[in-house]
Amino acid sequence: MQELTKKIINFVLDQSARPGAIYLLFGWSFVEAWFIIPIPPDALLIPMSIANPSKAYFYAYMTTISSVIGGLLGYLIGYFAIDFAMTYIESIGLIDAYAQATDWFTIWGSAVILIAGFTVIPFKIFTIMAGSMKMNIVIFLLASVISRGARFYIVAYASKKGGQLAVDKIMNHADKV
Repeated sequence: MQELTKKIINFVLDQSARPGAIYLLFGWSFVEAWFIIPIPPDALLIPMSIANPSKAYFYAYMTTISSVIGGLLGYLIGYFAIDFAMTYIESIGLIDAYAQATDWFTIWGSAVILIAGFTVIPFKIFTIMAGSMKMNIVIFLLASVISRGARFYIVAYASKKGGQLAVDKIMNHADKV
């Protein structure tokens, strides 16, 4: 498993060094917010920020914007097509995560979206759930911008400051990543 993880990391590092990497980052962040992708956009954001530290915050901005736009699509899927979405969520084995997200939403309300940007539960679960529960769309968008933005700017900052040392640590702990 560790070898496979290292190969995936090397592939991502290779892709992040290409001239069109910003488009891949934008597309990846958009799709990850509403469709199952097992690797978060951080996997591209980190090496891109390390490779070009002067653009780290621009990359964080692009990741945030595309993730929020993707989150809006997830919200609309939940709002208008929850039956289809539930079939999809169940088919990929995330029904328990959806149930947990629904419980959290019931307890903490819209604050869950603020927290969701930092959790290991896929953001797409929260975006679809927010739409299905008819959350106020303005609050949803604001919470998404704040939570996703904070996450991606922190990642960009840490990557910019960590440099190659961060890549080495990631590679040394690939089995845990």
